[in-house]
Amino acid sequence: MTITESRTLEQRKHDVLARLERETDIWVATADSDGLPCLVALWFVWDGESVWLSTRITNPTGHNLRDGGRTRLAFGDTRDVVLIDGDVRTYGGQDVPAEAIDVFMAKTGWDPRRDSASYAFFQVRPRTVQALNGQHEMRGRHVMKDGVWAV
Repeated sequence: MTITESRTLEQRKHDVLARLERETDIWVATADSDGLPCLVALWFVWDGESVWLSTRITNPTGHNLRDGGRTRLAFGDTRDVVLIDGDVRTYGGQDVPAEAIDVFMAKTGWDPRRDSASYAFFQVRPRTVQALNGQHEMRGRHVMKDGVWAV
């Protein structure tokens, strides 16, 4: 693909889904009630509908995910960007669905609940997904809007 060729919406969606399956880390952006931003990379899993994260409820990211109920997730460098805006649902370690634990452990090999009771799980349901490989792909970058895939 040359720098001037833009991917189709179908190809962009395919590429996003492939990254959700392949990648291990995702950037997680949150803000507290005063608007103080927080950005960290966390392990994640994709279950086909939602991104699952785990972090301590006692740290700023955990507080912000729980209290704010929204996040922006990101992959990539400036030449291959995926941005996911989503709604967050928080689960305590004992309340998280077994299926989420299963996929989390299968991908990461880690069960946060065994490290500390302060770990919580966060289900992020995408509302908006953008994918672009450079300025030439700004047009058509929204592959999901209002929780519905464009293709």
